[in-house]
Amino acid sequence: MEMNKPVIRAGRCRLSKIGASRRPPPARVRVAVRLRPFVDTTAGTSDPPCVRGMDSCSLEIANWRNHQETLKYQFDAFYGERSTQQDIYTGSVQPILRHLLEGQNASVLAYGPTGAGKTHTMLGSPEQPGVIPRALMDLLQLTREEGTEGRPWALSVTMSYLEIYQEKVLDLLDPASGDLVIREDCRGNILIPGLTQKPITSFADFERHFLPASRNRTVGATRLNQRSSRSHAVLLVKVKPQTGVDQRERLTPFRQREGKLYLIDLAGSEDNRRTGNKGLRLKESGAINTSLFVLGKVVDALNQGLPRVPYRDSKLTRLLQDSLGGSAHSILIANIAPERRFYLDTVSALNFAARSKEVINRPFTNESLQPPGED
Repeated sequence: MEMNKPVIRAGRCRLSKIGASRRPPPARVRVAVRLRPFVDTTAGTSDPPCVRGMDSCSLEIANWRNHQETLKYQFDAFYGERSTQQDIYTGSVQPILRHLLEGQNASVLAYGPTGAGKTHTMLGSPEQPGVIPRALMDLLQLTREEGTEGRPWALSVTMSYLEIYQEKVLDLLDPASGDLVIREDCRGNILIPGLTQKPITSFADFERHFLPASRNRTVGATRLNQRSSRSHAVLLVKVKPQTGVDQRERLTPFRQREGKLYLIDLAGSEDNRRTGNKGLRLKESGAINTSLFVLGKVVDALNQGLPRVPYRDSKLTRLLQDSLGGSAHSILIANIAPERRFYLDTVSALNFAARSKEVINRPFTNESLQPPGED
């Protein structure tokens, strides 16, 4: 199944021979697991954590079916409860940023049950910034350095921010725009027509757009989390040559490259018996759990080499078509909790993470050919 190989078609969507003549080399989805600190304050609780790190790549969890055994897992990285935001970022995320300057795509996904620390990993706080602010700061610095190294082009950075809420794609930078559609162009790239794009030249620019937009994300209180994310949030950052023919590569064949970075904070799976969800909360959790179930089906279909991968069965997996089995350098950060009451959620997250690390992507350079004078 050749889902990721660029195809040359008529019209303005033209690729260089570099992208079309060779099958891109494989790049396995890399998986890191982060164990948040023990925070169970339930009165009378004295149970020890059910998860234990073994080294920088492996961990074990109690096997409740057989108390004489433990279940062992190995990943590309394991970050224990004392790990810092800097550890996660420099160890697993920072290395993929340079691919954007080469016109390739990258994705970072935070996965795990509600209350496991996904939003902290991705956003953090002013004192402990997470993956998103650190990545934007570094990426802006990289594009500035690229522009001062005698390159024949200058790079621009734009950002878009959206949420998938109850199977609707909503623009967090323009909440009044309504439900947006997800489409695929002639090169197999996923795009969302009408999604707001804001140019950013500094980290202050980014904060000016991102912070108000973050307040538009749908959150709500459950028994497990007072500010539970009720949607999947996706920050899309694009790096490409600045518009205007003078800023394109000034030598034939006028190559135009574009790299995309997806920074994704997934909503957590929920057991409604424990969250106490009713009414709207119950409907929200149903949509979240369904989309995560489809995400698992996509991973399984890719690993089994099935002829049909069900990307179109949910808006989330449709948007992640580049990231899983597609053209991106992808990192999955699975967030887990150590408390025994999260045991089933933790085992489920670890099993999904273990299956995800078998997924093979084929990143290629997003490079189009445009003659002089064509925008």
